[in-house]
Formats: sequence, structure tokens, C-alpha cells
Amino acid sequence: MDDPWKRAVFTPSVNYRDPNAALDWLERAFGFERIMVITDDQGRVAHAEMSFQGGGQVMIGGDDWADYVASPAATGGRNTQRVHVLMAEGLDAHCARARAAGAEILRDPEDQFYGDRTYVARDLEGHAWAFAQPVRKVTRQEAEAATGLKIEGWLDE
Repeated sequence: MDDPWKRAVFTPSVNYRDPNAALDWLERAFGFERIMVITDDQGRVAHAEMSFQGGGQVMIGGDDWADYVASPAATGGRNTQRVHVLMAEGLDAHCARARAAGAEILRDPEDQFYGDRTYVARDLEGHAWAFAQPVRKVTRQEAEAATGLKIEGWLDE
């Protein structure tokens, strides 16, 4: 990170029972890079931040620091959110890498009506991650025709 004081307006925070293992796995499976890791005197991760392809960031923490956070592994696998990651290229190879690292692929790569190719994977503790790569420009009219829905605020407007 060139300027540590420059931060994204929104940064998702994902909690794990074993954040140390999560950092290793997220690097291996999804290609995230550690940019900050704060540990206690026993080497447990108190807080970490990772980047993806030099752009987006995600915070990684343990699920034991507050009673209102939990890993899906502690909630029967239920997710209340999904992290969506936009990629410039290489989505299919990225999916293959994630699968090889043990990610459960919930939705294989597929072209979407809105012009992105996407896949969804579940990580080692059950978090759902969506990865998308723009593959074609779609107008609002094309998206409405494909879905039968009325869309306001489309990107081409």
C-alpha cells in the first residue's frame, strides 16, 4: 500500500475461528496479499488486512473478540453477507486455483445477463465469495429485456 492513510470508503470485514489459517488459505486459494497483520503475544491474529490485485481490501479478524461477530463455521454455515470481488481478467483460472486449494465452488463460472462472468466459492470456514470479471458491455435496455425487470441507475446512463 503506497499510502497507509488512504483507505477505501467501504472495506468488508470477515471473521474466522482461525484467522491465522484463513490468511494462509486466502493467499493460496484467492490470491489475496497481506498488507497488515496485528498479533497478540501468543501469535494469534487480532486484526489483519489483505489486498486483491492492488485494489480492493478485506479485513480479517477472529470471531471471539465480540459477541456480535461469528464465522459461518460457528453458525451452521449460514452467511449474512457475501464478499463480491471484481477482477480485471483471469476469472476461470482464478476459479480453478480456488478449487485446487479446496474451495467449494457453489456456482461455476458463467456469463451473466449484466455483462460479467461470475463464480461463487465457499472458503475454509464457510464464507461465500463472489468473483466477477466484466466480459461485455450491456445496456439497460438489454438487461431489462433479458430479465423482464425495470432497472433504474444502470451504468450506461
